[in-house]
Amino acid sequence: MTLTDCMPTKPPSPTVRPARVGDAPAIEALIDPFVKAGTLLPRTAAEIRDLIATSFVAESEGKIVGFTALEIYSTKLAEIRSLAVTGEQQGLGLGSQLVDACVQLAGQRNILEVMVITSSEEFFRGCGFDFTLPGEKKALFIQPQAAAGRASSTEGSPS
Repeated sequence: MTLTDCMPTKPPSPTVRPARVGDAPAIEALIDPFVKAGTLLPRTAAEIRDLIATSFVAESEGKIVGFTALEIYSTKLAEIRSLAVTGEQQGLGLGSQLVDACVQLAGQRNILEVMVITSSEEFFRGCGFDFTLPGEKKALFIQPQAAAGRASSTEGSPS
């Protein structure tokens, strides 16, 4: 027996790889606590399956410990969605690796811009994202249900 036989072995580092269809149940289980905590929007099994071709997972010892998807809207725009890393794996750089995989995929597909809607501003700024769009453009959003309610309450009002 050698001294190295007695030393504890370090578990292998998690690896980031393209997601596979068979990963879908584990991805659902991974993001569920984040959905319940209100930090991610819910995703149906069908949505996850539809995004698999442009998704990435982080895997450690055969277990899915991270996920994100790149939803491609056009050759001009894609969105990083549903970034999640298990608590025990956070702070190890997996989130950044997952984001980088999406950005690289967007580059390979000649997507002009990648956006993210997040409550984790500092994390994404650290990944190179910023609020400023080229030419001082700004992204504006509206929720159709709220707009419909506002429109019906202002009907008959002078413009």
